[in-house]
Amino acid sequence: MTKWVSSIRQWATELGFQQLGISDTDLAEHERHLQIWLAQGYHGEMGYMARHGTRRSRPAELLPGTLRVISVRMDYLPPDTLPLDELLAQPETACVSRYALGRDYHKLMRKRLQELATRMERAMGPFGYRVFVDSAPVLEKALAEKAGLGWIGKHSNLLNREAGSWFFLGELYTDLPLPLDEPATEHCGSCTRCMDFCPTGAIVAPYQVDARKCISYLTIELRSSIPEPLRPLLGNRIFGCDDCQFVCPWNRFAQFSPEDDFKPRNGLDAAALVALFGWSAEEFLGRTEGSAIRRIGHECWLRNIAVALGNAPGSAQVIRALKSRQDHPSEMVREHVSWALARHGG
Repeated sequence: MTKWVSSIRQWATELGFQQLGISDTDLAEHERHLQIWLAQGYHGEMGYMARHGTRRSRPAELLPGTLRVISVRMDYLPPDTLPLDELLAQPETACVSRYALGRDYHKLMRKRLQELATRMERAMGPFGYRVFVDSAPVLEKALAEKAGLGWIGKHSNLLNREAGSWFFLGELYTDLPLPLDEPATEHCGSCTRCMDFCPTGAIVAPYQVDARKCISYLTIELRSSIPEPLRPLLGNRIFGCDDCQFVCPWNRFAQFSPEDDFKPRNGLDAAALVALFGWSAEEFLGRTEGSAIRRIGHECWLRNIAVALGNAPGSAQVIRALKSRQDHPSEMVREHVSWALARHGG
């Protein structure tokens, strides 16, 4: 099998992946960490994190016969966008996580990984495999760490010494006994910038994130009301949060993505909150077609923007926009609009 590894890496490069690594399936240490995290309730309403039991941390239970996991990463940071600190300093402008500005990465990476598997089959003959891109109970960061793609930082994101953390991960589970890559070593040292900079204090300890406080969870995963004490801390962040990545010193080595599909769509890299709040349900579906944003739905979209408008300066335009949604059919939207108007004395 050793003779095929260089070819597999070359095919991965040709398909637009920046790195490929190979690991075994022993995730015992990460399984223990996951169980402690779940026991503490840090997953919030993400019941799926516990629903699949040990299949998440034992690849062969998810896909019987799995011996190796091929992990890949793909850079997504779009060029020519406002730096995060400048965007956060414009409270009437929406701040959308960089990963969601362009096309949804799931289909793109899944298609590329499938092509990689097809090339391998053509050259090596039939073998057992399954492609995953955030589509099943997979401990992708743990597997990528074992495969040498980087180490899990104190903010729980994967970090690479040559590429920072602005990249997506994907996996190919296989029954091929491929040679293993060396696991990555940890290089956070005594740095706590991500912990210190987190707006809501969600990084409660090194390598421990309480999702219930995390802005990414609150604006994407949470389907109910955002807790009132946390709303002012969201600022103008309406979908996800990149703060911990932005301040990480390793991201000075991050590379811009060469993928056109990851370039911003609909001006979401610097869109006015009022304009986005005006999108109808039909317009939301149309403008977010092929985007990761669509998964939260129009109701949560309005909920998030209402909070951001409550945190923005109380201009006549902002007040007018909020009042236009006072009678929205959704009780949750009405509640967040009412909160935002109260912030402006309305």
